[in-house]
Amino acid sequence: MGQIFKPGTKLSSTVCKTQIMVLRAPATELKVTCGGAPMQIGDPDTLGEIDSAAAGGTFVGKRYTDQDESMEFLCTRGGDGTIAVDGYTIDVKAAKKLPSSD
Repeated sequence: MGQIFKPGTKLSSTVCKTQIMVLRAPATELKVTCGGAPMQIGDPDTLGEIDSAAAGGTFVGKRYTDQDESMEFLCTRGGDGTIAVDGYTIDVKAAKKLPSSD
């Protein structure tokens, strides 16, 4: 079961040090995980074991988004886990190309 997240919500991993902030999210229930475990609002109670298949790492200051860019998260503290939404891994947002000046 997922939750509806509002912009500004801080989520923490329960298996590593990763923290993200919601910048944009659809008004539907989402299941946000990091390192294979659900993320929680606020600071984590305890740290569990990270899933080795979801240990790609997160990088502080990077924005993470899905392919449609319907949701966006800012990593405020990096860690060892990979962020996923509803079972799909989300990646670092690519920089937009600037127009060339000829």
